Amino acid sequence: MSELFDVTIIGGGPAGLYSTFYSGLRNMKTKLIESQAQLGGKVLLYPEKMIWDAGGQPPILAHKFAEQLINQAKTFHPTILTNTKVDFIEKDSNNVFVITTNDGSKHYSKSIIMANGGGIINPQKLEIEGAEKYEMTNLHYTVQSLKPFHNKRVLVSGGGNGAIDWAVELLDIAEEIIVAYRKDQLSAHEAQVVRLQESKKVTFLLNTTIERLIANKEKTKVKQVVLKKHDTDQTLLHGIDHIIVSHGYNRDASLEFANNSALKLKDNYYYEGTATGKTSQEGIFAAGDILSYEGKVNLLVGAFQDAVNAVNSAKTYIEPTADKIGMVSSHNEKFQEKNRQLIKQMLVQ
Repeated sequence: MSELFDVTIIGGGPAGLYSTFYSGLRNMKTKLIESQAQLGGKVLLYPEKMIWDAGGQPPILAHKFAEQLINQAKTFHPTILTNTKVDFIEKDSNNVFVITTNDGSKHYSKSIIMANGGGIINPQKLEIEGAEKYEMTNLHYTVQSLKPFHNKRVLVSGGGNGAIDWAVELLDIAEEIIVAYRKDQLSAHEAQVVRLQESKKVTFLLNTTIERLIANKEKTKVKQVVLKKHDTDQTLLHGIDHIIVSHGYNRDASLEFANNSALKLKDNYYYEGTATGKTSQEGIFAAGDILSYEGKVNLLVGAFQDAVNAVNSAKTYIEPTADKIGMVSSHNEKFQEKNRQLIKQMLVQ
């Protein structure tokens, strides 16, 4: 058998990263497997967005927050694999989980924490002929930087939280913002919608979809957009500099379990479990968006509590006599030397 780990965490988003940190805190030999090339999960879909709702953390750009999560996850030197997709999980005769990845490798673990969130996430593309030609110029499904939108006319297609959050981020940057949404009412958080409604630079076009893209002379960028208002059958033509399409994401969650390890699902996707991170299968725990239970907090901050609970449950699963919870960091012996080093650094400064 290859190297055996106490816990293998599947998914490198916030829940998986904090699970990795906390399992190290609990003296567990830890492996993290992430399918994407980068760690950070959905946070990296919005690198230029400000995160306000992490406890005790001042407002911070998403990419910086992800960087801090990654650094924290590496505190206790876990084994981390990226660009590695888990295809199959089963148990062998020794009650050890055998995890098979897309390259044919097998990984062995006493317990598993599923933190694969929305699975492998790909944005839903604009279903208009030739739209893909403009993805390298001014048609965007994610926004890596807000600089290109300075003093520009921007069309945001979508009315959910993702679309409206982007529109709010652009309020002090873009010259004009058009929000086009296929339904008759925006579905985003009310406070964000109100912020847009209070701005004179925002135009709302409800019951409206993009019908056609008109290129510039060089055929390199979208110059105008033909919109269709479905409630009046009216066709509108708008000149734009950029389009942000936020129509949600397609999820690839093609991970399979052996028949004796099939987990109970809610809505054919989420793992049914408990607030302590337990699933319907012994030894398999879950944290973050993938886990469903009564009282679930579907926010970024909820992922951290899920992670702690899942790790504590995994710890007592493989070591029944272990403490049910980890010692707080201010008294934990694993931090004593690190604290001394940090204090020395502060005194030098």
